[in-house]
Amino acid sequence: MNRSNETSPVMGFILLGLSAHPKLEKTFFVLILLMYLVILLGNGVLILVTILDSRLHTPMYFFLGNLSFLDSCYTTSSVPLILDSFLTPRKTISFSACAVQMFLSFAMGATECVLLSMMAFDRYVAICNPLRYPVVMSKAAYVPMAVSSWAAGITNSVVQTSLAMRLPFCGDSVINHFTCEILAVLKLACADISINVISMVVANMIFLALPVLFIFVSYVFILATILRIPSAEGRRKAFSTCSAHLTVVVVFYGTILFMYGKPKSKDPLGADKQDLADKLISLFYGVVTPMLNPIIYSLRNKDVKAAVRNLVAQKHLTAFPGNAYAAELCRSHFEEQGPRRFGTRPAGLKEEAR
Repeated sequence: MNRSNETSPVMGFILLGLSAHPKLEKTFFVLILLMYLVILLGNGVLILVTILDSRLHTPMYFFLGNLSFLDSCYTTSSVPLILDSFLTPRKTISFSACAVQMFLSFAMGATECVLLSMMAFDRYVAICNPLRYPVVMSKAAYVPMAVSSWAAGITNSVVQTSLAMRLPFCGDSVINHFTCEILAVLKLACADISINVISMVVANMIFLALPVLFIFVSYVFILATILRIPSAEGRRKAFSTCSAHLTVVVVFYGTILFMYGKPKSKDPLGADKQDLADKLISLFYGVVTPMLNPIIYSLRNKDVKAAVRNLVAQKHLTAFPGNAYAAELCRSHFEEQGPRRFGTRPAGLKEEAR
């Protein structure tokens, strides 16, 4: 049925969210709020230490800082809207606000896909070509790599958002979701969406399939190189340098595959339960992955843990008058002992070893 003659300019949308389950809203408000605060705190600390600690001014931690900033932006683009919807009886959003929220979420998601593949390349060079690592992953290389990740994600988001929001919408403009999720918005369109479908398929190939393939190939070479290391201790140390990134990749893409790859129920009686399950999975995907990333990198990375301890110690000592000298002694001691703690030799010992 052609409903184009029933359309009218859309001023806003109604976000359905958990309206059909009001008892769950208060519970999820507290849960999501706590998770959001953990996300901001964890990623904020990672951004802070990668900027302030000179020992972390390397390509890997530069990418990690970008990832933490990206996760903070991604959750901030949607979580405040979700929290507000849990407390507001009339869950409305203006047309322009919906477009902005869709653009930000899409841009952050696409950027993260590309950024994770850049981080995989960094780990590949570090393990498979360690002697060439300073040359290949110089600042002139890794900064443009990060910038291109952001540029690609933003460009894709501009295309997808503009194609979606130019469509005519009809009906009661109710989005069966927590946010302006693009698939939920396209269901309200009264026009042909074949162009949108084609563009999204192409985007999925570029931003999902190709990065996954690139990461997979990179880790095949990484694994082959690690297995050729003669000592077990050497293999363990080599794998530990990329285990955190590999864990993040598995969590990120595994959740996406679970969300969109699980079979749909054909039982009409279970449609409501499945709809609720799909919403909750999407909701937790938007907060669980950004919350886990700083935890994974903190627990599995001695450099990050040491930098956080150093930062906390400095802030604690300098918080009181008269402790500046003590803070300086603490910093000097840490710099002297740091190389031994991380398993490397100070410059003087390196020269003696030669």
